[in-house]
Amino acid sequence: MPTPSTSRPPQRRLLTAVLTTVALLATAAVSACGGSADAGGSKGKLRIGYQRFGGLSLVKARGAAPDVEWSLFESGPALTEALKAGSIDIGQVGEAPPVFAAAGKIPFSIIGTSVPIPQGEAVLVKAGRGYRSFADLKGKTVALNKGSNVHWLLVRLLEANNMTLEDIQVKYLKPAEGRPAFDGDQIDAWVIWDPYFALAEQPGVEVLADATGLASNREYVLAAPDAVDERSDDIRAFLQRYREVTDWGIAHPDERASTLAPELKIPQDVTSRALARSAKPLAPVTPAIGDELQAITDSFIALKLIPGPVDLRSRIDDRFSAVFQ
Repeated sequence: MPTPSTSRPPQRRLLTAVLTTVALLATAAVSACGGSADAGGSKGKLRIGYQRFGGLSLVKARGAAPDVEWSLFESGPALTEALKAGSIDIGQVGEAPPVFAAAGKIPFSIIGTSVPIPQGEAVLVKAGRGYRSFADLKGKTVALNKGSNVHWLLVRLLEANNMTLEDIQVKYLKPAEGRPAFDGDQIDAWVIWDPYFALAEQPGVEVLADATGLASNREYVLAAPDAVDERSDDIRAFLQRYREVTDWGIAHPDERASTLAPELKIPQDVTSRALARSAKPLAPVTPAIGDELQAITDSFIALKLIPGPVDLRSRIDDRFSAVFQ
C-alpha cells in the first residue's frame, strides 16, 4: 500500500506563499511609514532646521540636544522650502520668511519668537562712495536675499525715505553671492544680517542704516503642523532646552562666543561683536505678534511682492508659550 503523502497540495502551497509575501510587504510598508506603533510612541529624532548664527546654532554647538537631527540652511526661505518638503519638523527664521512661505501655501505653525533684534541687520556701503543716508541710494543697485528678514527692512527704509522700489535697482542675491558682489563693487549697497553683517565690517565699510525704529527683526520658530499635533511632548522638551541654552548664552557672553565661533567657522572677535547685538531672549507668541506679522504681510501684498490674501494671524500657535515666559 502506498505511503500517504505528507506534502501540501499545490494550491495550498501557492496560497501560503502568497499570504507570506503579503505579510512581508505589509511589514515593510509599516516600517517605512512609521506604522501604527509609531502613532502613539517613538517617531525617531526630531528634525531641526537651523541657520548659521541663529539661536539654534548655540544649542547644536553645545551638544544640548543630542537626540535631534540637524540640517543647516543658508537663509530662511531655503528653510521654509524644507518645511514644505516635509524634511524638517522645526526651524528658525526671520520675520519675512513666514510671510513668503504662507503666501506660497506652505503649511506651518508659528510656535515661538524672540524680543526685537533691530541692530542685527543693516545696509552696508563702501565709505569712499560718499553715501550719507539711504536716500542717497536713489538710482543705485541694492542687493539682498529675497524673502529674508532684510526684505522687510528694505521696504521700511523705502517708506521712511519717501521712496519706492522703482527708485532703486534691486538685485536679489544669496549671502554667499552678496559678499563678493559687495567686495567687488558690483553693487552699491548690501542689506544683510548677522553674522554675514559682522563678517563684512571691514575697514572701508560703513553701516548706512540698521533696523532701529523701522523693523523688529525678531526670530521666529516655525513647526510642521503634524509635528505639533503628534509630537507636542518632544517639541516642548526641545524648546525647553533651547530656552535654557539661550538664557545661558546671554548670562555668559564670553563662553557663548568661544563655543559658537568654531561652529560658525568664523573668528571669535567677529562672533562676539555679532552676538553682542543679535543674541536676544526668546519670547512667547501672542495675538500682538500675530498682528505684527499680519501688518508685514499686508505691506508685501500692497507692494505686489506676494499674492494675497494671506492670513498670518491664524498661523500663531501658543500651546508652547509657557516654555518662553
